[in-house]
Amino acid sequence: MMGLVVRAGVPLILIAVVAARLVAAPAAVATPAPAQAPAAPPALDALKSLEPGTWQLDVAGRPSRQVCLSDPAALVQIEHEQTGCSRLVVANEARSATVQYTCQGAGWGRSTVRVVTPRQVSISTQGIARNAPFDYVVSARKVGACSPAGSASHR
Repeated sequence: MMGLVVRAGVPLILIAVVAARLVAAPAAVATPAPAQAPAAPPALDALKSLEPGTWQLDVAGRPSRQVCLSDPAALVQIEHEQTGCSRLVVANEARSATVQYTCQGAGWGRSTVRVVTPRQVSISTQGIARNAPFDYVVSARKVGACSPAGSASHR
C-alpha cells in the first residue's frame, strides 16, 4: 500500500478523514437530535382474530385463572401484568407472534403466542419476574363474556 501508515490496526488516512469531519461540523456532533416519542409497537397479526371476553389460563401444576381480556396483546405479558413495559416484536406472523418485553424494575420476558382458533391459544413464556426465572406453557381459551362484577381480573 503506497504511503499508507497503519497504527494499532487503523489506517491513519481514515483517522485524518474522521478528524477533519469532526472539526468541520462541530455543531452536528455537539447537538443531540431532538427526543422523539417511541413508536408504538406494530399490531400483532396473530392476535387480531382473538375474541375479547373472559379467558381461562391453564398452566400445568397451577390452579386455573380467569382474566377479562379486552386487549389480546396482554397475552404476551402473562407473567408481568403491569403497564409501561417496552416491547420488541421478534416475529409477527398470521398464526403466531413472538414478543420480547422489559418491565423496568420488574424483569423481562419473551413470549410466543400461537393461535389455534379465535377462542384458543397456546403461550410459551420465559424470563425473569420477582428476581426469579420462569418458563412455562399456558393453554388459554375463551370461556365467555366479561361480567362487570365478575371474579376475572381485567387486562
